[in-house]
Amino acid sequence: MRKKTKIIINPKYILAAILVFCIVLGIISFRFEDKMTPVRSAVGSIITPMQKGINSIGSKLAVKLDYLTTMKKTVDKNKKLEEEIGELSAENKLLQQDKYELENFRKLYDLDEQYAGYPKVAARVIGSDQDNWFNTFIIDKGTDDGLQKNMNVIAGDGLVGIITEVNKSYAKVRSIIDDDSNVSGTVLKYSENCIVSGNLKLMNDGVIAVTGIDANVKIDDGAEIVTSQISDKYLPGILIGYVRDLKKDSSNVTQTGYLTPVVDFSGLEMVLVITEVKDSEELEEMLK
Repeated sequence: MRKKTKIIINPKYILAAILVFCIVLGIISFRFEDKMTPVRSAVGSIITPMQKGINSIGSKLAVKLDYLTTMKKTVDKNKKLEEEIGELSAENKLLQQDKYELENFRKLYDLDEQYAGYPKVAARVIGSDQDNWFNTFIIDKGTDDGLQKNMNVIAGDGLVGIITEVNKSYAKVRSIIDDDSNVSGTVLKYSENCIVSGNLKLMNDGVIAVTGIDANVKIDDGAEIVTSQISDKYLPGILIGYVRDLKKDSSNVTQTGYLTPVVDFSGLEMVLVITEVKDSEELEEMLK
């Protein structure tokens, strides 16, 4: 079987032939204008609708292209706006955080002024044992900052608790709401001693327990209770909270009631540690 020979024509020759054909058509059209009128009319009747269609398609494509271009610009603009909004939101959060930090420092400053007679160091709360209440928690100061076991901790308007463990860079605090906490207090206006006992179940109602008040003393709701002079670990005169709902015990010797703490134990962030430990030996001498 004979193999067919494939003819290859150079594209340059094809282009030259088309060019020559167009020139010839131009000359014929010019020389024989009158005779070419019917041909032009016939061609025009075919070309004109095609041209209109092409123009219509071109217009639609142009509109579509403008729409796509506009959409792209809008999307890019929206993306840029979203980035700017994200940056502004982050800056706003930082400003709010700075404002909150400033408010915390102001509260600590006011508290420092309130108990100006005691040396203090500020500390940040860095951990808590429970989610609901700060009954025990960790602060970011330790022996390297001069802290010792049994140092008193304050925040808000008064007593938070006491340091129970201390390391070089951190310390553990047990607050007055903890079940193991017992603080010797004094009903300030009436000079009546009492015991303030932590109770996490009661804290769900915002109170802890007060016991040991003389049954014969009439004490009004809202009376202030502060740390007592006879406490072996707590320095005297630190506000603990306000007493309410006192009732005589079954023995009719003492009264029992509730205390509303002056510290918010649901959200502690910063505290002051009084860098002074009560001298128990001095207390024992006073009680002799």
